[in-house]
Amino acid sequence: MLINPSFPDLLRGGTPLLTAWCGIPEPSVPGLLAREEFDAVVMDMQHGTIDFAAALRAVPLIAAAGKPALVRIPVGEFATASRFLDAGVSGVIAPMINTIEDARRFASFMKFPPVGARSWGAYGAISLSGLEPAEYLRQANDLTVSFAMVETREALAILDDILEVPGIDGVFIGPADLSIALSGGRGVDPSSPEVDKALDHVLARVRAADKIAGIYAPSGARAGELARKGFNMVSIGSDSSMLRAGAQASLAAAQQG
Repeated sequence: MLINPSFPDLLRGGTPLLTAWCGIPEPSVPGLLAREEFDAVVMDMQHGTIDFAAALRAVPLIAAAGKPALVRIPVGEFATASRFLDAGVSGVIAPMINTIEDARRFASFMKFPPVGARSWGAYGAISLSGLEPAEYLRQANDLTVSFAMVETREALAILDDILEVPGIDGVFIGPADLSIALSGGRGVDPSSPEVDKALDHVLARVRAADKIAGIYAPSGARAGELARKGFNMVSIGSDSSMLRAGAQASLAAAQQG
């Protein structure tokens, strides 16, 4: 019996999950945000400054709050995905999946045979799951979520093929990078009409494949829009942006009158 609900079950529960997004290299930060009303916590190792050791130490802190932990790995570091799965994360986001080979290699590190080639060593995950080793092995491929990031024209062009790769559970949209790609590098506008059109296309293809769609939102207001659009998971802002917003709000309140 699992200590916490299955993350894939939560994603398919009908209510979009709202997740915190952490990049500060301090394990207590994601642990603290996990105790707020976020549904899960994502640690960003691609653009955040949080490193492997800090993210690893944060996993049990997030789990102690009863929340799923996710990590966005650096570009191409697919082996890192397996190490975090061993530690007990519930999902991994892999950036810049632009080819079918990228998707296959990522999936191979995310899933045990016969789907992938993940090797055995999930001692932290077994402890957090509450399962015996043999039962964990039997269930593991269905307990975690592999998100292939779609943020380029190349990825959009082969979206259906990426979704068909065994072991790829869904896609995660990076709207800022997608806006740069779609504009030919002319600017960053993650809420442009061109990006919104691409998001509708991605959602339609994900639904047709019966997979999961996640996305990053720079603000709570935009997160609400994307949740209503139909994304299963929306990550909001960042820990550093929340820290600044809280500081600014406190100062503004203190300076009134």
